[in-house]
Amino acid sequence: MHRRVVVTGLGVVSPVGTGVSEAWRTILAGKSGITKLTGEEYAALPCKVAGFAQKQGSRVDLTTYFKKSELKTMAPATGFALIAAQEAIEDAKLVDLPEDDKQNIGVAVGMGMVDLGDICNTYENLKKGYHHVSPFFVPRILPNMAAGQISIKYGFRGPNHSVSTACATGAHAIGDSFRFIRNGDADAMVCGGTEACISPISIAGFCRLRALCTSFNDEPEKASRPFDKLRDGFVMGEGSAILVLEELQHALKRNVPIYAEILGYGLSGDASHLTAPKADGTGALLAMKRAMLDAKLDVNAITYINAHATSTPLGDNIETKAIKSLVSDNIKNIAVSSTKGAHGHLLGAAGNLEATFTVKAVQEGLLPPTVNFESSEETDINFVPVNNQEWKKCDRRVALKNAFGFGGTNTSLCIAQFLG
Repeated sequence: MHRRVVVTGLGVVSPVGTGVSEAWRTILAGKSGITKLTGEEYAALPCKVAGFAQKQGSRVDLTTYFKKSELKTMAPATGFALIAAQEAIEDAKLVDLPEDDKQNIGVAVGMGMVDLGDICNTYENLKKGYHHVSPFFVPRILPNMAAGQISIKYGFRGPNHSVSTACATGAHAIGDSFRFIRNGDADAMVCGGTEACISPISIAGFCRLRALCTSFNDEPEKASRPFDKLRDGFVMGEGSAILVLEELQHALKRNVPIYAEILGYGLSGDASHLTAPKADGTGALLAMKRAMLDAKLDVNAITYINAHATSTPLGDNIETKAIKSLVSDNIKNIAVSSTKGAHGHLLGAAGNLEATFTVKAVQEGLLPPTVNFESSEETDINFVPVNNQEWKKCDRRVALKNAFGFGGTNTSLCIAQFLG
């Protein structure tokens, strides 16, 4: 029999707050963390909104967490991951462990995009001369360095893993960690994703793809609107969310609180287009079906889906089509929401941040709302508009968390209430 895998720690750095309690409180209140992009470097760009990592209403300042010498060695995304990891590790009581215990604890943290601004600045420095290039340039841009830094800081010697699958990165890291534990490669995994790529060059690049929202530059809090008729593109966000997954008996022996249980993990490829999902929704549908198969559950067990829904006209429609194909006539018993209306799209850190909110939802029985949802072509789905809702009474709260990425990569996690 496979080993059971539970969630014992959570940590968050995000546009809706730093720390799980602040971020979850903001999500349940339906508040937006999206702000206006200011500065001459953004003046000529079509999109002028983004979601910067915040703490109590102010932008997260990494110099308050790390020494200058430390910041020279790491990209901002790695800094976000270290902050979130500290909260999650302390939450799971994985600090000050005997050395032997650390051998079976691993780290799997991914990154969707490296810091493009860092690359551009380094190229300009190279024009001044070879010695102007930082010796830490390469470690700063390697996508696996967040996982590496966490592993080094805490001495964890289990699997040291990183994945970079665009906007499915964070969810893939959780799913891979789930399998590492289930298959006996680790007793616990510190996992998730991180992203810090808000810069003129990244905003310009996504604008050229016509992927970003441009219609709400003067009302940034209304810009990210999953499933809503007025949506016209996603809003870029930054931050990190880290989860601690643990084998059930290992967690029970340590007598630590358990948030939820991971039941299944499904993956698929669209095999269709560089950026657009397959029009019939089969890529997303296969991922969800495979997560259910892995969990050994009937689709009727699902009562909530935390959607990928980035607020793009095409993507949201296709995911909706896939969800309706999955649940068929049971759609009236399913709630679907996307928290991206509040925090925007964190790219490689999207699936893990939203998985964190899904874990909180199954734990507390509260459904996070879809912020800025006003009207939709779909009238038979409960999109949890604007305000949070109580989870409908059921034998066990079971959810799917979807995450999809450029290149046609799809994944779905099955996350459930822990019942012992």
